[in-house]
Amino acid sequence: MIMIEPFESYRYYQALKLHFESDSYDATKYNYKTSAKPQSFWKRKDKLFFTKVGRKFKKPIDLINFYVANFVNDVKWVGEMLEDDSYDKWQKKIQSISYMFEQDLYKLSEHVDTFDELFNIDVHPFVVTKFLEEEINLETVVIINKLTSFMNKADREISETIVWPDVSKKIRKYGPFINVDMAKMKKIVLKVFTS
Repeated sequence: MIMIEPFESYRYYQALKLHFESDSYDATKYNYKTSAKPQSFWKRKDKLFFTKVGRKFKKPIDLINFYVANFVNDVKWVGEMLEDDSYDKWQKKIQSISYMFEQDLYKLSEHVDTFDELFNIDVHPFVVTKFLEEEINLETVVIINKLTSFMNKADREISETIVWPDVSKKIRKYGPFINVDMAKMKKIVLKVFTS
């Protein structure tokens, strides 16, 4: 059986950890390259976990998705990732993302009269507040941002420094990994907010 080598597993982990934790590093832009070296990897006490993770996947994209699913769920240690069900839950969401997006929009539409009201800022944009209250999914916020770029305005206008910086970073950093048919998502928005 083909598996991903332990160092490769570690390299992707390092790239995605940097991606989600730093402001400047973009894993997709730099093609998951980091300064990680095999020599330092083999000295690590947790190298066995990366071997186990590598054995679970045949293709790099599946390994990337595994790490992304864990990082967006705030599971950051590789040993914990092996015991957590973040990846399974993430896969189910992604497989039904259009349906989930539509259901989240219907929930949001119960609170506002127009789509644009989702971006009204009290402390945070309304749509982000609903995510923080666990009424909608993070993926929905990311898709709405891909459609509207509402985060640009929010980042300029929000001065709150306790919750917003981390939430803003998570939404932005997760964006490249949510690959959906944007024309289809736009149709769903129009269906929900114009019917």
